[in-house]
Amino acid sequence: MQSNRRWVLQQVSADCESLARELGVPPIIAQLLANRGVAGTNDGRTFLNPVLKDLLPPHHLHGAVQAGKLLAEAIRDIRRIVLYGDYDVDGITGAAILWHALRHAGAEVSCYVPHRVEEGYGINVEAVRRLVADGAQMIVSVDCGITAVASAEFLRDAGVPLIVTDHHTPQQTLPAAAAIVHPGLGGESGNPDLSGSGVAFKTAWAFLQAHHGAERLPPAARELLMELLPLAALGTTADVVPLCGENRLLVKHGLEALPRSRLAGIQALIQSAGLANEKIRCYDVGFKLGPRINAAGRMGHARLAVELFTSAGEARAREIALYLEDHNRARQGAERKHAHHAFEMIERGKLAGDAKRAIVLASEGWHPGVIGIVAARVVDRYHRPAILIALNNGEGQGSARSIARFDLSAALEECADHLLNFGGHAMAAGLRIAAGKVEDFTRAFVNRANRRLTGDDLIPRLRIDAEVCLSSLTLSVAEAVAGMGPFGVGNPKPMLSTNWLDVAAEPRCVGAKGEHLQVALRQNGLQLKGIGFGLASHAEDLKLHRRCRVAFEPIVNEFNGRKSVELQIADFQFPGGNGQPAPSQEGPMLAM
Repeated sequence: MQSNRRWVLQQVSADCESLARELGVPPIIAQLLANRGVAGTNDGRTFLNPVLKDLLPPHHLHGAVQAGKLLAEAIRDIRRIVLYGDYDVDGITGAAILWHALRHAGAEVSCYVPHRVEEGYGINVEAVRRLVADGAQMIVSVDCGITAVASAEFLRDAGVPLIVTDHHTPQQTLPAAAAIVHPGLGGESGNPDLSGSGVAFKTAWAFLQAHHGAERLPPAARELLMELLPLAALGTTADVVPLCGENRLLVKHGLEALPRSRLAGIQALIQSAGLANEKIRCYDVGFKLGPRINAAGRMGHARLAVELFTSAGEARAREIALYLEDHNRARQGAERKHAHHAFEMIERGKLAGDAKRAIVLASEGWHPGVIGIVAARVVDRYHRPAILIALNNGEGQGSARSIARFDLSAALEECADHLLNFGGHAMAAGLRIAAGKVEDFTRAFVNRANRRLTGDDLIPRLRIDAEVCLSSLTLSVAEAVAGMGPFGVGNPKPMLSTNWLDVAAEPRCVGAKGEHLQVALRQNGLQLKGIGFGLASHAEDLKLHRRCRVAFEPIVNEFNGRKSVELQIADFQFPGGNGQPAPSQEGPMLAM
């Protein structure tokens, strides 16, 4: 079977060779830097060696200094502070960051996280009414609140200050809060792509400066911020914000420090995920740690995940980690069931044709905690925006995921007349809707997608950084490529391609279900091993053609103390296929 992905080969930078010489790196590293918008020697050195001193201080973040002063005043006045967090990894870790910073100063602080199913996303008026009745004297939102206009009005009338810390897309009317910390407001931020936990980290830093009365913090406060850095890295990675500039710096240093964390909750989580004594990568956060943290909010209540990272001691942390493990298994089962149902609905209803460039599905019985994951799987399979809505008692809770060329936030704003509320980013969003409005909303949303997206937009693309020959893939080159991490949105894993290769041995299907593919490939007498995860369907093509091109990531395999270069294959092309990569405009392949 031929791949349906279009390979898009990046043009070789004119400055590639000179930049490689100046930085003392292989030319492929210079090309990868250019492809990621890193221009010039200084920027290149900063990218390759990010240091914490380059972290922008809080005054670069809109509202952070004001929020820090208000928090310091609240502690001096002995006010009871409630942190109102979101129920995902970003909100949970952000709330934990501020909790530890405020506790450092002796604050009376507690955390509140809404129930995903019963309350939904964001600050709701009923919740803040209860919090005020219970004695809250200041409320600080974490990873939510930028659209909480009604709740802010209630708190203002009640005389309870509200500090909003958020990074989601603001709407036309901002909440009447005492301070709003947001990287997209005021034009002041050096990093408009901060995650919710990143915003919380900067707010905690500003608070500690105000509390101690100095920009340069005393040793104990600096040590605390270093201890909180892994939490910011967890939230930033899990929230899939661009890993460029400051975000990359936060994640790189935070993940490096994660295994050494003194927080009992982090250590219990690492043990539960089977990552003890391992180097933790973005992949581990995305597929092992993050899902366990999210499982509490998806299948139960996220307050236990907040407790894990705040007040839990060793014994309690182990207990919570086991609870999260159980809920994660339940989440996996529900996800498989809902995905099967969703795919059936799409195929049966022919909902993924060219005349329907977005997919909206709604069903009774779906669990609201897993529909976001299933929406992402729908996008992966059909490569168009998708919204899944879980219906219950006349109301629906929806999760939306998108593709690069379609802004969800703007689309939902245009369809707002059909919704009870909504919020989110260009690529991911949530909504609430009356069951009777689903049909009209579906029609409006799909019509917008039909107007904004072309058929070409719906063809998945595989971005190729450079075409190389196998002989250039030395161990030092593969190690240098791996050193460009952490990888994610904005700094994707390097993807290389080859010209025609010969199949050197019979390909093998491996894995518990035979779903992966092992193959040996040869070019000009040099042979390398390759592994294609989930690509077993290409085995017959390899046997038939005995030649192929591959798109791959070079990886370093270590076995019995010996290191070797292998190809982690993302896609194949075979002779006679229609999906040949765009010809390189610079002529020959990149010299290594």
